[in-house]
Amino acid sequence: MILIINGVEQPVYAPTDPLTRAVVISLFTWRRKETDDDYDEPTGWWGDTYPTVQNDRIGSRLYLMRRRKLTSKTPLDAKTYIEQALTWMKEDGVAARIDVRTERSGNDKIFADIKIYKVDDSVHNLNFDDIWSELNG
Repeated sequence: MILIINGVEQPVYAPTDPLTRAVVISLFTWRRKETDDDYDEPTGWWGDTYPTVQNDRIGSRLYLMRRRKLTSKTPLDAKTYIEQALTWMKEDGVAARIDVRTERSGNDKIFADIKIYKVDDSVHNLNFDDIWSELNG
């Protein structure tokens, strides 16, 4: 997977700035599944069981898409999971607004574009060229 931050390609496994690192952790660690999620295995970070702030969660539920086929609906679900995983940034005052765009690319890729509008009016733009391969690789 290729990560492009503000137009510059960077390895996804070693993000240098704290905001990008927070996004990568938020997206690619497993949040506890919801009670209505159709996933048999116990998943997610055990610390979410005892959060210091009520209903505070770490990670995303993108892993729920691992057993699915890539259809026209799949990018919409990915968008929902990404938005949910990054909501804490608005709640904690890190971001004023977050825009997420996902789209299917061919038969085997989902592209994700995330724009984080920080409280100082600057924009942090992250492009993930293929989150689907990370989930189903």
